[in-house]
Amino acid sequence: MAKDSQPLTSDVCHMAQRPSHRFEGTLPAAARFAIVVARFNEEITSKLLEGALDTLREYDVADDRVFVAHVPGAFEIPMIADRLAKSGRFAAVLCLGAVIKGETPHDEYINRQVASGIARAARESGVPVIFGVLTCLTREQALDRAGGKVGNKGSEAALAAIEMIDLIEKLRSTVE
Repeated sequence: MAKDSQPLTSDVCHMAQRPSHRFEGTLPAAARFAIVVARFNEEITSKLLEGALDTLREYDVADDRVFVAHVPGAFEIPMIADRLAKSGRFAAVLCLGAVIKGETPHDEYINRQVASGIARAARESGVPVIFGVLTCLTREQALDRAGGKVGNKGSEAALAAIEMIDLIEKLRSTVE
């Protein structure tokens, strides 16, 4: 373990009936995170953000090591995520939003572009850019995934970011 790393061990149980998830690894002490969160469907996205921040705090990530950028809607997430990932300032970028199906197929167009843009930002930057955008049929489904009976996908995005940072560091030391 590097001297600027801290060991991480934590049990995170998302639901009483689901098995708990355990992460063990190291997170560089200076790791910084960016979170891009959509304001559209704010009742939902604010809960995703809260879940992500709570999880980062659980892993001893200080608030001053987290930069939060609010964008108008999910469609704008990839552009800002890409810029943040390529800035060299962040170990990971979390993308949080909620797209809910309406009466038209707009959600399909939005979801496709958001997913593609987030994946492209990760590939081009080499930085974990985590997809934490809900793609639900109903508002109720979205609320269930934003701290309701299905857990909090914002928290899961933070866990994915931490795990990816650790994996990338392990790959660097093994491959390079």
